Parts: sequence; structure tokens; C-alpha cells
Amino acid sequence: MCLGVPGRVVEVDGLTATVDFWGVRRPVRLDIVDQAVSPGDYILNHVGFAIRRIPAEEIGETLALYETLLAEAEKEDLMASDVRGEIAATGPGGNDGAS
Repeated sequence: MCLGVPGRVVEVDGLTATVDFWGVRRPVRLDIVDQAVSPGDYILNHVGFAIRRIPAEEIGETLALYETLLAEAEKEDLMASDVRGEIAATGPGGNDGAS
């Protein structure tokens, strides 16, 4: 199963964006995203690539779903593990101390 993880675009530099995933910032490639993105937009990330800009009217529901998934899941939960893996797979680095 493939799973994308939503994140908020903080900065765009050419074809790379800095994206915030629940306080962890990671570089994400924009080569294949379906629409142009700007800081403040939300994207769906899959293994370090933005695959979709999340429409503004879907952001609240999408984030609530992932928050519930992560809050209620135990380490043995495969879907939550996949979400955590997607966040970790977005590249080297981590929280830069900014939100």
C-alpha cells in the first residue's frame, strides 16, 4: 500500500520545498506535484516527493484524519507505522527548531 503524508509548505526554492510535518521540517521535491505550490499551501508527500497540492477546503479534514490515526495507533499498527515511515523517508535532517 502506498500512503502520502500531508505537510505545510514553509519555503520554496526552485523544485525543492521545505515542508513542515507536525513540527519536523524536511526537504520535499516538487518535480511531480499536480499544481504549483507556495508557502502556506499543504501538499501530500510520498517518499520525498510532493504528489498533490491539497485544496484549501480539504485541509482541515485531511489533517484531522492523520492526527486521529497517529494519536490512536500503537507501534504495531501498520498504517500508523507507514505514516511515520513516510515522514522519516522525506530526507535527511529534522526539526530545525522553527514551527
